Amino acid sequence: MATEAPSAPSSAGIASEQAAAGTGGPLTGTATAQESAPAPARAPSLPGRFHGSVRLDATRVGRDAGGIADEVISHLTGLVGSCVSVTLEIHAEVQQGVPEKVVRTVTENCRTLKFQDHGFEES
Repeated sequence: MATEAPSAPSSAGIASEQAAAGTGGPLTGTATAQESAPAPARAPSLPGRFHGSVRLDATRVGRDAGGIADEVISHLTGLVGSCVSVTLEIHAEVQQGVPEKVVRTVTENCRTLKFQDHGFEES
């Protein structure tokens, strides 16, 4: 802001302008309103980022995710200039292994739902 604001003439500059114009004598030492005004107080720094993670009950994901959307995400997306992203991450371990039918169904559904990354692996 200092580089954008017009610079105030210095005391020497005012005196030389007055002398050149013949409109006044030397400065008497009184300060102008611009020179004596205190600098504006700097606003406190506000946080600019949020991050959070929460474990959801696998049997009640819809209810829990809905609550999170209402109570957290909506407040963040309501801010002017906000850019909010939400990622759902799923981890599953099945001791007896995942049946081939479930592998096909889940893989197809992940493709249909445009998962960025998905897959099965041996444990």
